[in-house]
Amino acid sequence: MQIIRAKDRFHLESDWLSAYWLFSFDRYYDPRNLNFGPLRVFNHDTVAGGGGFPTHPHREMEIVTYVLSGSLKHKDSTGGLGLIRPSEVQRMTAGTGVAHSEFNASDTEPVRLLQMWVMPERAGLTPSYEQKQFTKEQRTGAWLPIASGQDAPGAVKVHQDTTFYVSHVRPGDQVARELKPGRRAFLYVIEGEITLNGEPLFAGDQARLTEATQLDVTGVQNSELILIDLP
Repeated sequence: MQIIRAKDRFHLESDWLSAYWLFSFDRYYDPRNLNFGPLRVFNHDTVAGGGGFPTHPHREMEIVTYVLSGSLKHKDSTGGLGLIRPSEVQRMTAGTGVAHSEFNASDTEPVRLLQMWVMPERAGLTPSYEQKQFTKEQRTGAWLPIASGQDAPGAVKVHQDTTFYVSHVRPGDQVARELKPGRRAFLYVIEGEITLNGEPLFAGDQARLTEATQLDVTGVQNSELILIDLP
């Protein structure tokens, strides 16, 4: 289990964006930190009111966006237009190529989100989108699958052998997860404090696990977590 503390994340601060990048991205480059299995990007962003990402292209990537608070306005070259709201997930298959923009839907309130990129199982997929709303109750004291290429019930489809889970744990809550042999697991503490297999983790901390078959999480504070099961 490799633990990377919050202070060791790359941090970008601008007039409209506060971003933490957990893997090499944009102007941050570290050849030792390019990916974890097929997980290529994990960004924890806060976009100020009125701010956002102008139209830009993507290819050959599965992009999962999960909004924590506020609302994110999305527009793409296929004609898609909509909002991603708190506890809502969007999967974008960039495939052969798509261009999109993402802006804070509010002029005054920030939007907080996670954006994660996974390399697809094969190239040349047709660009597509899928979006679904979940609730805090669904993830409280449990691992709730929100995006999956493993046919997890209720999750949006990801074209890779991976599953994204979210959880809200309260003090004393225990949530366990078994992993099949040979799998990887990536856990990120969005907020709060937990222990993972007895190791304390705090907001912004991440754990990258290989050859682990059991994950035991105990809540110390009210906490929001995301777990990615990877090949």
